[in-house]
Amino acid sequence: MLKFLCGALLALGMVVGPFARAESVLFLNPGTPVELFWTSYSQFMQAAADDLHIDLRILYSNRTSEVVIAQAREALLGPHRPDYLVFVNEESVAPEILRLAKGSGVKLFMVNSALSPDQTRLLGARPDKYPDWVGSLVPNDEEGGYLMLKELIRLHPPVAPGQTIDLLAFSGLKITPSAQLREKGMRRALAEHPEVRLRQLVYGGWTRARAYEQAKLLFKRYPQTSLVWSANDEMSFGAMQAFEETGAKPGKDALFSAINNSPAALHALLDNRLSVLLGGHFTLGGWALVQLHDYNQGVDFSRYGGRDRQISLLQVIDRAQAKRLLALGSEKKFGVDFHKFSAKGQPVSYRYPFSLQALMH
Repeated sequence: MLKFLCGALLALGMVVGPFARAESVLFLNPGTPVELFWTSYSQFMQAAADDLHIDLRILYSNRTSEVVIAQAREALLGPHRPDYLVFVNEESVAPEILRLAKGSGVKLFMVNSALSPDQTRLLGARPDKYPDWVGSLVPNDEEGGYLMLKELIRLHPPVAPGQTIDLLAFSGLKITPSAQLREKGMRRALAEHPEVRLRQLVYGGWTRARAYEQAKLLFKRYPQTSLVWSANDEMSFGAMQAFEETGAKPGKDALFSAINNSPAALHALLDNRLSVLLGGHFTLGGWALVQLHDYNQGVDFSRYGGRDRQISLLQVIDRAQAKRLLALGSEKKFGVDFHKFSAKGQPVSYRYPFSLQALMH
C-alpha cells in the first residue's frame, strides 16, 4: 500500500521525503570546457546543485550558436526532457529557444544575457505569451563596464591641462547583450573624462588569440596607449602578451583591466600585471538554481525581487578579496550553504541576497 501511495504521489509530482524526485536541470554553457570563466561558472553551479539535490547536466557549445540551438532542440523536443532548461542569450539564440520550447513542458530560465530591448520588442516577450519562461537573472554589465574604466582612470597619473590619455578597448561579440552593455558603460565613463581619448575599440570575440592579433597592430598604431579596457580576462591576457612583446610592462607602462575572477586573472591582479579586475558573476548559475529550487517547491520567486532580475554582482575586486576567491576554489561547495538563500517561508519583504560578499565570510 505504501509503495502504491508513494508511486501515486510521485506521478503527481509531489515531494514526499526520501521518495522525492530531484528536479532535473540542463544548463547550456555557451563556452568551452577549457575556458576558465565558464568552467568556474559550472563548478559553482554544480556545488549549488549538489547542496540542493538537483539533478544537473551541463553541455558546452564551444561558442557556436548552431550547437546551442541543436542542444536546445534535443532537450525540448527529444524523449528525455529536463524539468528546466537554463541558457544564455549568447549570439542572440533566445528567440529560437523560446520558439522551440512552446508546448514542450520544459521551463526556461535565462542567465547572464537576457533578451535585448530589440528582441523584447520583436517578440512581444510577455509572461503570458511564453508561460514556460519563468525568469532571468543577469549581472550589472553596464555598471561593470563603467566602474572598470572609472577605476583605470583613477589609477592613472594625472595629466597636465590640454594633455590626453590614450585608451584602447577590447569588447566581446558585437551581438551579445553583455558585451553591448559593458561597452555602453565604458562609453558613459568616457563621457565624464574628456582627457581620455578612445583611440580604437575592437571586438575580440572574448578570445585571447584574437585579441592578441588585434593588439599587435593596435600598439604599433597607437604607441602612446596607457590604458587598456577589456570586457573579459582572456582578451586582456591576449592584449598583455602583445604589449610585452613590444618590450613594455603591463601595470607599469600601461594599465590593464579585465572582467572575470578566473584564477589566472586573480593571480595577475596580485602580481600587479592587471591593475583593475571586476568579477562575481561566475556565481549566477548557482544563484539561478536556488531560485529554480524554490520555484519547484511552489515559491513564487517573482514576489522576492522580480521575475527578471539584474543583480550587482560585478564589482571591483581588491587584493584581499582576490586571495579569498583563490582559496575558495579548494573549499567544498565554495564554502556556501545554498539552502540559507531560499525565499521559502520568508516574508514578502525578503530579497534574495545574492552577491560576491556571500562568499567573503
